[in-house]
Amino acid sequence: MKRAISLFLLVGMLASMLAACGGGGQIQPTATPQPATQATTAPAPTAAPQPTTAAPAQVIKIATQGPLSGGQAALGTGMKNAAELAVKQLSGPLTELGFRVELAPFDDQAKPEVGSANAKNIVSDPDILCVVGHLNSGVALAALPDYKNARLAMVSPANTNPNITEGGYEVAFRVVGRDDVQGSVAEKFAREELKIKSVYIIHDTTAYGQGVAEFFRKAAEANGIQVLGFEGTEEKSDFSAILTPILAANPDLIFFGGIYDQAGPFFRQARDRGITAQFMGPDGLDSEELVKLAGDAVDKMYYTSVAALVSQFPKAAKYASDYKAAYGENAPSFSAQAYDAANICAAGILSAAITAGGKPTRAQVLEAIRNLPPFPGITGTFKFNAKGDPTVATYFVWQVNAADWNQNKLISRLEIAPPQ
Repeated sequence: MKRAISLFLLVGMLASMLAACGGGGQIQPTATPQPATQATTAPAPTAAPQPTTAAPAQVIKIATQGPLSGGQAALGTGMKNAAELAVKQLSGPLTELGFRVELAPFDDQAKPEVGSANAKNIVSDPDILCVVGHLNSGVALAALPDYKNARLAMVSPANTNPNITEGGYEVAFRVVGRDDVQGSVAEKFAREELKIKSVYIIHDTTAYGQGVAEFFRKAAEANGIQVLGFEGTEEKSDFSAILTPILAANPDLIFFGGIYDQAGPFFRQARDRGITAQFMGPDGLDSEELVKLAGDAVDKMYYTSVAALVSQFPKAAKYASDYKAAYGENAPSFSAQAYDAANICAAGILSAAITAGGKPTRAQVLEAIRNLPPFPGITGTFKFNAKGDPTVATYFVWQVNAADWNQNKLISRLEIAPPQ
C-alpha cells in the first residue's frame, strides 16, 4: 500500500513539474545571477514562505560542473544558468515536502584535473544529491570515478563520448546522443550531400575531439573517402605548422574535431592561407562565438550537433523567454538540455524522497532516475536504457550563417537509437 501511495503522489507531483516546463506556474527570477569563477556553492534561491511553526527546511543541492571561465565559458555559463533557472522554477514539489533546493555551481575550467578536484569537493558535501554536467567529455570522464564511488548520479546535457555510458561508471546519464553516431552522421552527409572524395582531419587531442574525429575517420575509410591526414594539436593561436601540409594536400574537406575556441582561429587562418576546402565539424562548434573568432571564414560551413538552437524546440519557447529576461541574452546551445538535465535530477530526487518518506540517499536518487517513466522535457521525452543513454537521440546537421547565428540553416534532423 505504501508503494501504491508513493506512485500516486509521484505522478501528481511530476505532472506539476511538467506543467511548469510548459510555462504554467513558473517562478520568475528577480535578479540576474552572476556566474561563479571558482568551485563554490551559489546562494540559495529564496524558499517559499513557511508557517512560523514549521521545522526548518532540509537542504538538498543539485551541483553543476562546466567551464565558467576561459575560452569555453559561453556554453558552460549557459548550462549553469539553465540549471539555476530550473531549480528556481521547478523545485516547488520538493519545497512542499519540506526541502529547500539549492544550486551548487562548480567551474571545471574545461580541464580534467580541475573537474576531478571539484568532484572530490562535490562528493564530500552530503547535501548534493545529483550533478548536472559536464560540457567536455574528458572532464566528465575524469570526474566520474568519484561520482561512481559516492553513488552520485550525473545527468549530462552535453557529453557525447561513448565511454560516458560505456565505461562501467553506472551513475552516468545523458540527454544527448553519442559521438559514434554523430561521426557517422557527419561522414554520411559529407559523402552523399557534399560529394567529397578526400578529407584532412584535425582534432584537439581531447577525449571528445579526438573521439569524434576517429569515428569520422573510421566511417570515411570504410566508405572510400581518402583520408589525407589525421593530426592532433593543442595549438590555440598559430596553426602554420598544420596548415602548410594541408595546403599541399589540397583536400575537398577539412574536418575539425574540437571546440569553437580553437576551431575559430584555425578556420580563419586556413582561409587566410588560401585553403579552399569545405569546412565541417561536430557539436563543439555549436556556438556563435565561432563566428566571432573566425568571421566570414566559417560562413556556409556545416556542423553536426546533438543540440540545436533553442528555437528548434517548441516546448522551450517559455524557457527561452525566461532565460533572456533573467540573464539578458539569448539562451545558448546546450542550455535547454541543461534545463532538462536539472529537471530530471529534481524528478529523481522527488521520486526517491516520496519512496523514502524523507530525505533520500544518493543511491536512492540514482535508482529513482534509472527507473523514471518517460520524462517529457523541453527538448524531448527521455527514457534511459540500462547504460544511461536516451533510448532515442536527435542529431542535427546545420549550415552556418555568419551574418546571424540565429539564422543558421537546419539541413537535416535525425532520430537515432544508440548502438547496442
